[in-house]
Amino acid sequence: MRRRIMRGLNVFVQDLKKMLQNRTSLITMVVVACLPILYSGVMIKGSWDPYGQLDQLPVAIVNLDRGAEFAGSELHIGKDVVEELKKNGSFKWSFVNEEQAQKGITGNVYYMTVTLPADFSQKATTLMDDQPEQADIIYEPNWNYNYVGGQIGSNAVKEIKSSISAQITESYARSLFDQIKEISTGLGQAGSGAEQLNSGADKLESGAGMLKTNIGKLAEGTQLVVNGVKPLEQGAEKLHSGAVSLSAGAGSLTDGLKQLSSAESQLEAGAVSTKAGADQLTAGLRTSSAGSQALADVLEASSEGAARLASGLDASAAASSKVADGAKQVAGGLEQLAGANAQLAQNPLIQQLLEASRKVAEGSQALSAGQEQLLTGSESLAAGQQQLLGGSRRLAQGQLLLLNGAEQLAAGNSRLADGVQQFGGKLDLAAAGSADLAAGAVRLSTGITELRHGLAQLSGGAAELASGSQQLSGGAGQLQSGAGQLTGGLDELAGKLNDAQERTSSVKNDEVTVSMFADPVKLTENTDRKVEVYGLGIAPYFLSMALFVGGLVLTVVIPARTSTVTGAQPFGRFLSRTLTFMMMSAAQSLIAALILLYGIGLKVQNVPLFLLFTFFTSLTFLMIIQTIVTWLDMPGRFVVIILMILQLTSSAGTFPRELLPEWMQRLNPYLPMTHSIRGLKAVISSGDYSLMWHQAGILLCYAAGFVLLTLLYFLRQNGNSIEKGEGVSA
Repeated sequence: MRRRIMRGLNVFVQDLKKMLQNRTSLITMVVVACLPILYSGVMIKGSWDPYGQLDQLPVAIVNLDRGAEFAGSELHIGKDVVEELKKNGSFKWSFVNEEQAQKGITGNVYYMTVTLPADFSQKATTLMDDQPEQADIIYEPNWNYNYVGGQIGSNAVKEIKSSISAQITESYARSLFDQIKEISTGLGQAGSGAEQLNSGADKLESGAGMLKTNIGKLAEGTQLVVNGVKPLEQGAEKLHSGAVSLSAGAGSLTDGLKQLSSAESQLEAGAVSTKAGADQLTAGLRTSSAGSQALADVLEASSEGAARLASGLDASAAASSKVADGAKQVAGGLEQLAGANAQLAQNPLIQQLLEASRKVAEGSQALSAGQEQLLTGSESLAAGQQQLLGGSRRLAQGQLLLLNGAEQLAAGNSRLADGVQQFGGKLDLAAAGSADLAAGAVRLSTGITELRHGLAQLSGGAAELASGSQQLSGGAGQLQSGAGQLTGGLDELAGKLNDAQERTSSVKNDEVTVSMFADPVKLTENTDRKVEVYGLGIAPYFLSMALFVGGLVLTVVIPARTSTVTGAQPFGRFLSRTLTFMMMSAAQSLIAALILLYGIGLKVQNVPLFLLFTFFTSLTFLMIIQTIVTWLDMPGRFVVIILMILQLTSSAGTFPRELLPEWMQRLNPYLPMTHSIRGLKAVISSGDYSLMWHQAGILLCYAAGFVLLTLLYFLRQNGNSIEKGEGVSA
């Protein structure tokens, strides 16, 4: 095996010498090595940053807007847009009329025309109308002239639309904020009015309470009237009965007065006799009054003696009490003396003396008690005499009063006699008056009957009044409750209105607020994964395509099956061609990578890894192409072209994989260019080296597999030497 490898390396060295010695072959090899950069470099450079030159893209602007009036001011959105675009150099704007714009787009002068219609501002002011109309922006991309240019123009119109929308929103915002200020003033006035209403509602509630209270009193009064009318009815009934009795009594009175008139003479004789008896009674009472006065004087003298007796008995009782106490002390002293001396206690004299002292003490106590009783009796006697004295005095006074009464009686009897005489004269008049009284009693009875009917009606009306006042009281309660709810609601309304006024008054309508209202969202881009220029994004696709085309052209220049060495064995031819292709893949990838890095200015995350992965990509493509061309020769190159086309459409180098047809999405994971593009994106843009190595491993597996397939072809040659008609002559 070692010998076979050495012979194969020898074949490779000889083939290499002959190619280097042949000037034509050498030039051809150099051109083929530079072919990928001629292919990819031009394409990448041409697509490096097309969006950075948009200021050279002609776009026509036609402003037909006539303006409109909005919120008391003139609104010219079309003019404002033109002024704004003049400051904006994102495109090569041309501000022309409608005819010029049409000629320009027909003659492929403009890539797009943008027209603002005459009613553009007018429609923009209809936002608050019942049927608002959207303002139109008419744009016409020149798709026939250049599709990408038309697509870019369409995106530009979206930006113009956003700018115009922001300007319209600013106009509405200014008007809205001005209206909010007016609303704030109105809310303040409404809040003051609500507070006044609340104050009135408080008074209404208070008045409703008073009304309810007074109506309650009215209801109670009407009930009392109802209750009081019933006794009136009963009293009227009794009054009616009394009036009937009065009428009957008036007749009896008339008869009695007639009888009294006949007895008047007898009464007059009796009055004269009464006057004589009264005179005699007066004389007797005067005599009795003088005796009562003498008795009172005697009783007063007796009362003074009884008082002196009581005073003496009092002094005697005090002395008797002292004597009794002294006798008791003497008896006690003798007992103590006898107790202290036994011989003395046995002395008969001492015993007699002790016995005598005890009796003296007992007698003294009895004397003292008797004097006490005597003193009590004397005091009772004095009190009785005082009462008797008072009674005699009151008797004398009564007799005096009686005497005065007798005298008055005598005078009255005298007047009575005179009055009886006059009474006799008036009795006839009284008899006539009693007849009138009887007639009046009849009329009174009739009036009382009418009174009874009126009271009955009054009772019914009072009952209805009581029922109505009860209902009125209930309604007054509901009125008070409603007034309370109204007060609470108005209080809350006043608070809400004042709060709304404070909030609306704090709304700012300066330029910063209006701009924020018109454009509240700020778009902030995270540039961690941003590809700065279009060329960086498309480079992996163009570079992979260039390396694949370079490998295909290389198999046209260098035969895949033969060798320049006469009699070379199949394994030697395999090893020579494989090493040659590896060498050329290294040259192609190195030249292409260096020109991209330092000629075009491609920025990568890691230069050594970029060079290494570019080599892996070129090597894999060449090993695949070698195998196909080796097995199929010229038809194999046609197969390689088909494979390249499939990879260009299905590797997701330009459009995302998800946007491809379904069969292309299924084919995508199995195409080598899919993995070369992913790996180059990782090492150029994202710096995801783990993904890069994973894709490199897949590519090397492809390369190793196709190398083995190529080896299998040569091992099947069974020792055949050089195949005629192939390759580059030495």
